[in-house]
Amino acid sequence: MDQILIRLARELGLKQNQVQSCVALLDEGNTVPFISRYRKEATGEMDETQIRDLQERLTYLRNLEAEKEKVLRVIAEQGKLTPELEQAIKNAEKLQEVEDLYRPY
Repeated sequence: MDQILIRLARELGLKQNQVQSCVALLDEGNTVPFISRYRKEATGEMDETQIRDLQERLTYLRNLEAEKEKVLRVIAEQGKLTPELEQAIKNAEKLQEVEDLYRPY
């Protein structure tokens, strides 16, 4: 999870504490409009667009990590997971890359 927060901060040009606070608020079930209006102190004055961008990217990255774990598990269960394949899956930046690596299995 920490890697996701670091990546979000880097990609969106935000500070890590902003990202961490905003993700915590989103995970608690707060809506984007609520966060942007009433939790400005926690997010470092992030506006609604920034929060929505963060939310969308966070969802994508969480799905990517879940898919990587699933693919690694399934291929390992088949006994076909090589160190090179494992590294390629772990280094994949997009869901399409993971799917392409998984397709032969």
